[in-house]
Amino acid sequence: MADDHYEVLGVPRTADAAEIQQAFRTLARRYHPDVNRDPAAEERFKQINEAYSVLSDPDTRSRYDRFGPDFRQVPQDYDERVAAGHGFGGGAGAYRGSPFTGTAGAGRAGARTWTDTGFDASGVDFEDLFGGIFGGRAGGAGRGSPIPGADQEAELTLSVEEAYHGGRRKITLGGPEGERSYDVTVPAGVVDGQRIRLAGEGGRGRGPGSAGDLYLVVRIAPHPRYRLAGRDIHVDLPVAAWEAALGATVPVTGPGGTAKVHVPPGTSTGRRLRLRGEGMPAPKGSRGDLYAEIKVTVPPSPGPRERELFEELAAVSSFDPRNPR
Repeated sequence: MADDHYEVLGVPRTADAAEIQQAFRTLARRYHPDVNRDPAAEERFKQINEAYSVLSDPDTRSRYDRFGPDFRQVPQDYDERVAAGHGFGGGAGAYRGSPFTGTAGAGRAGARTWTDTGFDASGVDFEDLFGGIFGGRAGGAGRGSPIPGADQEAELTLSVEEAYHGGRRKITLGGPEGERSYDVTVPAGVVDGQRIRLAGEGGRGRGPGSAGDLYLVVRIAPHPRYRLAGRDIHVDLPVAAWEAALGATVPVTGPGGTAKVHVPPGTSTGRRLRLRGEGMPAPKGSRGDLYAEIKVTVPPSPGPRERELFEELAAVSSFDPRNPR
């Protein structure tokens, strides 16, 4: 996307990881299509996801800052190739520092400057320019030299339920070569930040060079009920005042279905009840746990008899919630 990723998230270029994550969470909650029905919200949400997938990874962010929005077209071993003499001027050490300057949002034909030679690359097609660098004109290899394609990344946003159950997912991604669709197998129990590899679906190689891989970075969308902490799932569990006081067995619903949990007598708001093994699945190792956090609730508009009983309780009880014993 042509939009500057920093501007999309509304953070300065000096923002740290925590600031970037906070900005993403705030915007994701505002523009998620399940929450915001504005037709433009879905496109805005895609921009937010793309910006976060790039800026949340230190290596990807560094390449974005260095090469701009076309950074995925630059092979990972760019510096090694330049140092080996496959560029303007020939031998190792021909370049010092980053080969381009300018803003990351400049686009394919944005103004870029060759730092050491003063070469003005304004209006030059990015792929043509790198074709000259890696074609090895100075080293004599020619344009037909095989160059592996660059690995690419894209973001795959899943709901908590989709991440929990896994399954097949069809996605469509845009790129320099147009839109491409993929049928992706999502493993059950994927977590935020996990990468799914699609071998050979990245950038095309030059000549007989092999294609790079496409990595889908999983992002779990905010959920109105569930909160994830690794493979553990946290959910609020409303209980009535008498259930909390006397104890009860009540249902609690997680992404895997409904289970029963025992609320001990004398339970107050904030107490966490653990359901072992009811959290996110794990392809290897132990499943996560489900934590039900008690929220004691009372009737918003008690009827006459309910009010009478509450008044009777207030009259006979010596319990002081502000000075518990």
